[in-house]
Amino acid sequence: MFENLSDKLDKALHVLKGHGKITDVNVADTLKEVRKALLDADVNFKIAKDFTTRVKEKALGENVLTTLQPGQLMVKIVKDELTELMGGDVAGVNLSGNPSIILMSGLQGSGKTTFSGKLALFLKTKKTKKPLLVACDVYRPAAVNQLQVVGEQIGVEVYAEVGNNNPVEIAQNAVKYAKANGFNVVIVDTAGRLAVDEVMMKEIANVHQALQPQETLFVVDAMTGQDAVNTAKAFNDVLNFDGVILTKLDGDTRGGAAISIKSVVNKPIKFIGTGEKMDAIDVFYPSRMADRILGMGDVVSLVEKAQEQFNEEEARKLQKKIAKNEFGFDDFLKQIQQIKNMGSMKDIIGMIPGAGKALKDVEVPDDAFKHVEAIIHSMTPLERSKPSVIDVKRKNRIAKGSGRTIQEVNQLMKQFEQMSKMMKMMQGGGGRNLMSMMGGLKGMR
Repeated sequence: MFENLSDKLDKALHVLKGHGKITDVNVADTLKEVRKALLDADVNFKIAKDFTTRVKEKALGENVLTTLQPGQLMVKIVKDELTELMGGDVAGVNLSGNPSIILMSGLQGSGKTTFSGKLALFLKTKKTKKPLLVACDVYRPAAVNQLQVVGEQIGVEVYAEVGNNNPVEIAQNAVKYAKANGFNVVIVDTAGRLAVDEVMMKEIANVHQALQPQETLFVVDAMTGQDAVNTAKAFNDVLNFDGVILTKLDGDTRGGAAISIKSVVNKPIKFIGTGEKMDAIDVFYPSRMADRILGMGDVVSLVEKAQEQFNEEEARKLQKKIAKNEFGFDDFLKQIQQIKNMGSMKDIIGMIPGAGKALKDVEVPDDAFKHVEAIIHSMTPLERSKPSVIDVKRKNRIAKGSGRTIQEVNQLMKQFEQMSKMMKMMQGGGGRNLMSMMGGLKGMR
């Protein structure tokens, strides 16, 4: 996420981080490089220029050059301004109304239909809502079917009317259906076009007028950069939407849309899409994103993701096993699954301060643990529950069965033993076990 921008900003701020004497000249040079980094990330020229001007004014106002730690203060000013540029505070979703109506808008190909499903799953699991998905894209071939597949995947009902090509009627009927059947959130997926056109705008304006939704969200592909910002402006002029959803932030995105969109349309980014899985949706926190862009990681989000996977009952069972020296490979597999459930490995690593930069050229696939899992699955139930019985003969059989080498089996056994000792030492740490295991699993692929 924003790797190129992070690298360029890191280089620009290198001098100010304490690697040399700080002067008026190199502050000016640094800000020139910061502006260039923003422009390369497809941030609008005026926004980039205004940003560096504000940073310079604040730096002069706080006498950065004469402070004890000028580099750190300068980085903090850049971080604060970056946070403000992306919206400042986190913006929640309005779920008032019974049912709450959320209208999704955006161009074709922006990921609108998929994100409608992600949002439905988010509201269902995190907000304990009962959402209804509504298929109002009556033009794109298989659009209704796509939404139905998404709905089935996440266990959310989809309202569709075969043969009806009037999206306003479909949407109104869907709201009546929701009221009659106990749905408290209605998410309306509308038609997109390949480009902004008058017919499209009139149609979605009519749907908006008829529904008077609590939330109108504009879905945009972050990879389209400055074009995304221009499209957002065109939609906002017609719909006056409430917030933005940025999809495909896990791709090779330059970051310009995330940084500039708030300044252009004065509407907050509410959610971001961070992967292909249906649970790859995050609330957008400007401050946390600024931390990540500046290579500071995002420990708060990492802990939140870990806590989502934390099961108190399972933790108690695990503690008892550790206390009795009964921690086995089946328990180990469960811990691996917890880590995998937290999201893509690259995204998780990016949240650890310093790790993203240290591993920026290392490809970390989502199936990073498949070799470990293959070795464990080749063990018998006895071997998994009592690793101490695994001798040389058993190791050879496990290696052949998993298609791995005897060296890899030995490496796993050694690391497992070290991890068992570590977990014994930190017994009672509850959810912290997960974080420690992430460190212990380094290199196991």
